Order: sequence, then C-alpha cells, then structure tokens
Amino acid sequence: MNPSQAFQGIFPPMITPLNPDFSLDVAHAEKLIEHLIEGGVHGIFIIGTTGESASISLDVKSDLIRLVCKKVNGRVPVLVGITECSFVQNLDLAAIAYESGAAALVAAPPFYINIDQDELVNYYQKLADAVQLPLFLYDMPSHTKVNISVESAVKLSVHPNIIGLKDSSGNKDNFRSLCAAFKDNQDFRLFIGPEEMLAETLEMGGHGGVCGGANLFPKLYVGLYDAFQKQDKEKVKLLCETIMFLSENIYSNGTYKSSYLRGLKASLSFEGLCQDVLALPLYSYSEAEKAALHERFLMVKDKVEQTILIAI
Repeated sequence: MNPSQAFQGIFPPMITPLNPDFSLDVAHAEKLIEHLIEGGVHGIFIIGTTGESASISLDVKSDLIRLVCKKVNGRVPVLVGITECSFVQNLDLAAIAYESGAAALVAAPPFYINIDQDELVNYYQKLADAVQLPLFLYDMPSHTKVNISVESAVKLSVHPNIIGLKDSSGNKDNFRSLCAAFKDNQDFRLFIGPEEMLAETLEMGGHGGVCGGANLFPKLYVGLYDAFQKQDKEKVKLLCETIMFLSENIYSNGTYKSSYLRGLKASLSFEGLCQDVLALPLYSYSEAEKAALHERFLMVKDKVEQTILIAI
C-alpha cells in the first residue's frame, strides 16, 4: 500500500484541553484521546484551528505533541499542525513531531503576511524540503486571508513530500475542482474540513473528513464514512441529517463569531472530556448561555444515540 493511503477516513481536529492558567490539561487530554480511539477514528489531527493553534503557547504545543503521540502509541496516525508565521518555529515543531512518532504534518499558509501564489508555492516547497515527515497543505482562507489555489496545489503535489490537502474553504466548487484536478492521482489525499459537507465531498471523490464534532461523537462520523464505503445511501442520509442537527444546535449559539468553538468546548465539558477553558482572546459562554446550550446538547445527544442504534 502506498504510504499516503493510510490517510483516509475520519481524523478529528482534536480540541486542546486547557487549565485555567492556559497550560495543557493532561488528564483530560488523555481521556479525550481514548474517547476518540474507542470511537473508531482513523487518525487524530492536533494543533489545528479547532485546537486553537493561533492562541496556545509553543510550550503547550510541544507538550501536546509529545503527550498525544505517546498516548496514541501508534494505534492511529497522528497529524500535527505547524502554522506559525515563523518558518523556523515551524521547523522546531516539525522536529518534535518527528521525534515523537507523528505520522504527518499539516501546514496552513502563514498569516498576518500578504503573500501571492508564487510566494505561497515557494514557502511550501521550502517547508517540504526541510521537514522529515510528509506534509499536508491546509487551505483556510477565512483565517489566513490567502487561499491555496487549485493550480498551486497541483504544482505542489509534484513535491515528493507533499501528500495531500485539507480544504476548509467551505466552497463546494473548490473541492469539486480539486477532485477533478487529482482524479488521476489518488495518492494525493483530499480531506474536507466543514463536517456539513462530508457526505457530498466523499461522493465527489474526497478521502475523508476533519470533523470537529467527532471530538464529541466520533462514532457518528465514522459511521457515516463506513456507510458511504458500503454505499448504504439510507444510512448515509440518516447520519448526515444527524450531523446537520448537531451543527445547527451546538455551533450556532449567540452572535459570537467564535460560537463553533465555544459550543464545542462547552459540550465536551458537559461530557467530562475537557474543562470549559478557551485560550484568550476567546472565552467561554456565561452561565446563562451555558444552561441554554446544555438543553440543546441533551437534545442532540439523544438524537445521536438513537441514530447510532439504528445505523451503526
């Protein structure tokens, strides 16, 4: 099997459990890792957007890489995000990931710097030359303010150390274009970020999903992926509807731009999988907001459990 083919299925973008002083909450991190693996996930992605990569300290990142790789112990591939603005800091994190036994790296474009596609391609080529692990591109234009064009992705795919792309653009047409561009190169792996698009993008030819809700209910997302592989359209439809129900009720509370992450971490805290602590500038919901969310969460949990009984 080509090494890149190990990367398919559901890779939750693991949240970073934090203590009130913003240090790594080791006990909850270990608990969450076991929860994910018991849920059947195909891999774990740490230090991404859902992991608050832009806000947590380098010490927390280093501690998290070592902890996750040691706890996972080869049971599933661990992907490590390296999205510092500093090229050298990315190399430092990449070295820790390699030494710790991670399987691959994931890098979004440097942010807070105006760059064009030529500069972007050059950056990724230099990064891929310098690291010892395979590299995924990470397209997150809403946060980085630059997109990785399909043409740039094709150019970069020629590099032997660049093996795939995570598309968090939220643009279906963009993902469709990527699938068309790589139709004859299935070794280049294409993952979707927004879970609401998981079923559609698998149909287009995608290889899996990096789904935030899989932190909470991994079996739901793994179940959808498995049902798609078996071409069980009724189960895919049911599981997809439940994922949309979760998205509508957990990620959209209040008018905060950060409601996705606030809702996800609060819900995980209801399940005892983390403390409800977000790295500044984010902060958790008020007690009243949390009480309202808890009612919605119980409704979602009931629906998820019913769906799993029927479909999995």
